[in-house]
Amino acid sequence: MTTIDAHVGASTQAKGTSPSFVAAIGNWVTSSDHKKIGKIFIGCSLLFALSPSILGALFGFERMTPGSTGIVGAGAVTQLVSLYHFDLVFGVLAPLFIGLAIAVVPMQVGARSIAFPRLAQYSLWAWLFGSALVAASLIANGGPGGGSSNMVDLYFLGLGLTIVGLVAASISIATTVLTARAPGMALDYVPPFTWAALVGSIATIVSLPVALSTIIYVYVDHTHAALALGGKGIETTLSWAFSQPQTFVFVVMALGVLAEIAPITARVRQPLRPIVLTGIALITTAVLGAVTQSQHLVDFSGSNAVKTFVPFIVFNGLPLLGVLITVAVSMLSLKEGKPAVNGQFALAVLGALMILVGVAGNFLQNVKATNLSGTVFAEAVTVYLVYGGLLAAMGAIAHWAPKLWGRTLPTQKLLGLAALGVIGTIAAAFPLYIAGFSDQPANALGSFTYDGPIALWNALSGIGHALIALVVIAFIGLLIDAVRNGAQATDDPWNGHTLEWAIPSPAPVNNFAELAQVGSPEPVLDAKPASQEASA
Repeated sequence: MTTIDAHVGASTQAKGTSPSFVAAIGNWVTSSDHKKIGKIFIGCSLLFALSPSILGALFGFERMTPGSTGIVGAGAVTQLVSLYHFDLVFGVLAPLFIGLAIAVVPMQVGARSIAFPRLAQYSLWAWLFGSALVAASLIANGGPGGGSSNMVDLYFLGLGLTIVGLVAASISIATTVLTARAPGMALDYVPPFTWAALVGSIATIVSLPVALSTIIYVYVDHTHAALALGGKGIETTLSWAFSQPQTFVFVVMALGVLAEIAPITARVRQPLRPIVLTGIALITTAVLGAVTQSQHLVDFSGSNAVKTFVPFIVFNGLPLLGVLITVAVSMLSLKEGKPAVNGQFALAVLGALMILVGVAGNFLQNVKATNLSGTVFAEAVTVYLVYGGLLAAMGAIAHWAPKLWGRTLPTQKLLGLAALGVIGTIAAAFPLYIAGFSDQPANALGSFTYDGPIALWNALSGIGHALIALVVIAFIGLLIDAVRNGAQATDDPWNGHTLEWAIPSPAPVNNFAELAQVGSPEPVLDAKPASQEASA
């Protein structure tokens, strides 16, 4: 038995014939070509991104005058807030980067296919149908606090199926990196994005089964009159899966995108490579905090200081250190080289900076003296992480568009979207940081008050979410236009360093005609003339 099928996804159409529309749809639905699976993941996640951005805008405007605006009915608040958090994490952040990894990692490691291709195909449909069930159950008064018992059960089923799909995809990605690398490619030779995909996938495999077991436990409790948990539902027992530090596990690939693109933009080899790989790995120490299913606060008062400081640093400090290292080394590459800034780099670096602000905010939130626990400060941290990850993912899509679609996206328009995206992210999240210090409660749309401009902070947040929705729509339109009408991309438009830039654009079904022999972390750059490498 082998984990790799070199012929998966190959077209059964005779050359020179065009498949019918139904046949073309069937080819995509049943294909186990990792690039098609990844592109469906990416496309669906981008569409999902419209939901939390629109809901976030509605919440912001509703909170301007708590309890009197009436945009959101009181009976729908719990379900809409649950949908908002689900879509942010399991509709956008996790599947978007998993889709990118499925599409790109096999090309980066020199494999002809992804490991367990049918498992990867299953993961897509499990995640997609699970997400649809979650949305349907919440709309029909299910989910946390739902009044329909059957719809609550449907919510459990959909959430469990979503998690199973993400774990299955992570198994496929991790196995590809560990078993299908090109000859000579040691594990410390893999590209930064592939390294981030490996450690992120392993962290997902470790953490999400804990969430799945919690879902099963809560389901059994729900069907037996809530005798075991005393009425505590999914909103209290599984809230860790929709917030920090679990989100760090999903966002780690965004930092891998920056570490991947920065040296190419700077036209240098990756500086301090072992350090940047260590920084990326440090981010995933957050999985330790996630699987303990508790918030690790540091309390500097009295005898609690030492007892709480150690777990606080392990679960909150190490991920922050990892982000700082990755961003700092990526910026160092710009200093050492001759950067030619393009749209994909702008999206990646601005997204990473937003993530850094979010991780730093989480660090501050877990200092007990700040009294930020239970406020909208936590929501703002998640928004920084998800929207920062979204910007970085857009940069990754633009970077690898030549291999996935055979087209390049116009860099000036990408630069404009990067600027608008970072403005939208800051506007959506930073006012909630301020409102958090004023004790505005989390997950509440009415019945709260505090001294300060409530309307201003929440209106700005709503406008920020609306800007992100516009950015997503514009990016989707830009991508569709480039795929349909853009000029054919060259095989190596960015003067790349790694194996995916040695194959045609777009990449053929089985990626490589023959396996490459790798002797360094930048095998394609090694093969170029010295003059071309110097100008890289």
